[in-house]
Order: sequence, then C-alpha cells, then structure tokens
Amino acid sequence: MPSLGADMDEGTVIEWLVKPGDTVHKGDPVAVVDTAKAAVEVETFTGGTIQQILVPIGQRVQVGTPLATIDSGVSSAMHLTEPADVQLEGQQSRSEAAQSEQSPAEPVRSLPEPLLAQATRAAAQAQSEPPRAEPAAQVLEAADGRMKASPYARKLARSLGLDLTAVPATGQHGLITSGDVRRYADRLGTVPAGEPAPATTPPSMAPPAEAPPPVAAEPAPRHVVQQAAQREAIARLMTRSKQEIPHYYLTTTVDLGAAIDWLAQQNRSLPVADRLVPTALLLKATALSAQQHPELNGYWTDGAFQPAAQVHLGVAISLRGGGLVAPAIHDAAGLPVRELMAGLRDLVARARAGRLRRTELTDATITVTNLGDQGVESVYGVIYPPQVALVGVGRVVRRPWAVDGLLGVRPCATLTLAADHRATDGFTGGRFLATIDRLLQKPEEL
Repeated sequence: MPSLGADMDEGTVIEWLVKPGDTVHKGDPVAVVDTAKAAVEVETFTGGTIQQILVPIGQRVQVGTPLATIDSGVSSAMHLTEPADVQLEGQQSRSEAAQSEQSPAEPVRSLPEPLLAQATRAAAQAQSEPPRAEPAAQVLEAADGRMKASPYARKLARSLGLDLTAVPATGQHGLITSGDVRRYADRLGTVPAGEPAPATTPPSMAPPAEAPPPVAAEPAPRHVVQQAAQREAIARLMTRSKQEIPHYYLTTTVDLGAAIDWLAQQNRSLPVADRLVPTALLLKATALSAQQHPELNGYWTDGAFQPAAQVHLGVAISLRGGGLVAPAIHDAAGLPVRELMAGLRDLVARARAGRLRRTELTDATITVTNLGDQGVESVYGVIYPPQVALVGVGRVVRRPWAVDGLLGVRPCATLTLAADHRATDGFTGGRFLATIDRLLQKPEEL
C-alpha cells in the first residue's frame, strides 16, 4: 500500500485490474486504491507475471503493507510496494538491481524522503497489527454522489452508454467493478466484438454468487459518509500544519495587462479547446520562480530543509462531491506554456474522475491554490506538509494602475505566499513574489 500523501496512514483496495497469471509491464495500473480523499490507480514498478494477490477487495490496510507479488524473472518475489522508479524526462531512474535487493515490506522509494519515514513506521506497525475491514457504510457512495464504482468501471460504462445505477454489483459492500459492467453489457448485447474478458477476482476473495449485497437498515444520506472522511483527513493535516509550521504571509498585486494581451494574441490561432487562460502563465511563472529560489521548493524533514531537484507544481483541485486534492504537474518549470495548459486540463479531468496516479499525489514540491474563479480576491493558504510554501492566486480585477507615470485601468491579480519561517524569511519570500511579477511582464519569454 503506497503512501499517497502526508495525511495517509492506510487505504482500501477497491478494485484489482489484474489477476494471478496476468503479464504486466512497468507503469501499468494494477489496482485502484481508495483513500479518504480520492480513488487512485496504483502502477507496478516492474514488468513480470502477477503471482499472488495478497489484499482482497474492500480490505483496509496500513501504508507499507504488501498488496501482491510479481515474478519479474529477476527474483523469486517482488512486492508491488517495493521501490517504484518513475522515469521522468531528464531524470535518471535508480538501478533495477537495487530494487531487487529491498525488503518486501519496505515502502515506495520514489516518495520524497519525509514520506518515506512515515511509510516505514506504518509498515512496521502493519506487521504487528491485523488489517481492518472497510466499514460497509464508507463504500456505498462515490465522492460525487454516483453509485460506488471503480474508475475503470465508470469509464467502461460511459464507453458502452450504460447507466451504472442499473448494473448489479458483486463487489464487496456493493462496489460495481469493471467485470459487473461487462457482464451487464453482455446480457444487453452491447459488448463490442473482441472485448477482453473481465479480470476475475481470485476464488478466495470472491463473494458467494447467490449472496445478496448487504442492505443497511437506514442508508446514510448521499455524500455524507465520504465527505466526513475527507473532512477528517483534511482536518488532521491542516491541524498538523498549523501546529508544527510557523507560517508567515506576504502579498503583492501584479499587473497582468501584458500577460492577457499576449494570451489574446496566441489564442487567435488556437482551437477553442486548446486556448490558454491566465492560470497557465501564473503556474509557469510560479514554477520558474521556485526554480530560481530553491529555498522555497522542497521539504522540511528531520529538523532541516531538503531542496528538491525539480519543480513538481502541486495544483489544488476541488472535487465535484466535495473535498480537495493537490496533485502535481511534474517538471512544471521545464514545460512550454501550451504543454502546461494541456497538463492542467488533463490533471483536473482525471482528479474529478478518480483516475489520479500515485506519483501525482506524492511528488509535489510547492503548491498553488487558485480561487479566482470563485470571486476571491486574495488567498491566505495553509502549507501542505512537508512542503514549505504555498502560493495563493486571486481573481483578475480591473483597477486603477499607474504605468510609466500615466494612470489607467489595468487587469490585476493579488498573489500571496504562505511560507515556513523555519526554512526561509520574508526577504527570500519577497524576492520570490517579485520574480513572479517580473516574469509575467514578459510572457513571451515564458
């Protein structure tokens, strides 16, 4: 069970996308894990043959608990939770030989070091404590209020034009799996020719074929259970942040006239679906500024600051059914603005569809939260530990503004910086905001 954030101690397997005997390749999604905030696809770190499924669907286990074993042809058994080398452009992966020497219960080494310490402690605890079963009430509804179904099952149902509410569920606690969707579609005659057979659950995990799903005497209201879990997770993390991190706040107002004029010029030649918005420039400028001021890009752990080698920009995204996630756009400073915009669209779509990847939830080195579309003019955020900085972006408003001694009306936005006073001070934070301002005045150079 990978650690998907500083606030995650355990998770629930809600669907296996593979079965024993299946062949997988490095990076393939093999399972869907439900955290308090979102459903996340877990990828395999190596290729090989699935040997054994260790954790059944619906079971909640501690971070660091082995989920399955893979025969890679290198060693007799390699666990899915062993070191996962995610190959990023311009970044060398660790050697495969080093992977095979790790202990089976050792947590994911592609996590930042602060999260490794947490996962190591949780893994040790998991060896001495039996896994806890997921309460039935917590898997009745998805975060967006639809029937509880795995992300792949939802995607498959959409592609076949099926109503999920009509699909009989055979998963534990009423979960609709991709196999349920295929079987229902097959009865209706809507499965396209050549559609592969569903990945079956190992017999030891499968519920009795004739057993009816458990029926709660008084079902909980829609959204209530999942939102309560999300709020509890957020409450724990934000309490920790405010108790442990001495925040300081800085704010500045940025003239976006040049940036918006440049965007209008660029968008004339782009299709509507690919047009750029001011957020893309704000994110790129923030990433470049973090690259130039590395004291704000990294983690506070073990009483010291650890700078990150690259800028993995976390973006706060609100989920349709409530709650918040902040997945990362990897190497944001090195992406052209158009690619950054495409990456942002893709990230938002997958976050709200429950299809985020593990690395996107664990790699962020600095986070941006933008509440401008909600009419908010300034945001004073709370830092996501173990990060040391968070940038808030307000809405674009037209204000009186002096340019070259002449007063006019310009589009402006208020930027704020929440930073960890243990890692930096106001002088460094001020330079960071000033760099963002300077970069936005020459958008053609971004």
